[in-house]
Amino acid sequence: MSDTPIQATLSLTERDGLPDALRSLIKAYPRNGWEQNANYSQLIAFWLDRHLMFRRLLDQLDTDVKAALDGNEAQDGYKRKLSRFGGMLINQLHGHHQIEDAQYFPVMTRLDTSVARGFDILDADHHSLDGILSDLANTANAVLQYQGKQPGFVDTAAAMKGRLDRFRPLLNRHLVDEEELVVPVLLKYDPPQFR
Repeated sequence: MSDTPIQATLSLTERDGLPDALRSLIKAYPRNGWEQNANYSQLIAFWLDRHLMFRRLLDQLDTDVKAALDGNEAQDGYKRKLSRFGGMLINQLHGHHQIEDAQYFPVMTRLDTSVARGFDILDADHHSLDGILSDLANTANAVLQYQGKQPGFVDTAAAMKGRLDRFRPLLNRHLVDEEELVVPVLLKYDPPQFR
């Protein structure tokens, strides 16, 4: 990735989408036509499915913490689910981002230099998300390690709910922007190294 710093307005916490200059490919390859495109590949389908998995894991974590807060899920049951699904989300996201940064983004940047800045933005997102995921993990660990009575448990679970509520829009913003940059590049160039 380039050494150019990302403008604050393009940071994950500030932007509401990619700048128009980086949206030329999504206009040429709109989302509603992806699956019908001759270059729609198993890789694209797999990659989009991973994004769907992240969204579903967040939904599951949100459902579970609401049940714990409402008293419809015992502490131990909630902790088991949080450990399983929270660990899966955090670990899978880290791995996904490492592969993108090391393998996919450098190739895609060379394929279409007109959108290279977009890959810098996505790379910067990954660094931002690392810190946010660390905070999410620390909050989850506080829930998992809590051994006290229900009122204190509700407080730790409420902190988890707050972290999830702040994380969801940031992850979704990143996933949407990534999809709208990566998939059109793959559809346009159908790179042989990704077949």
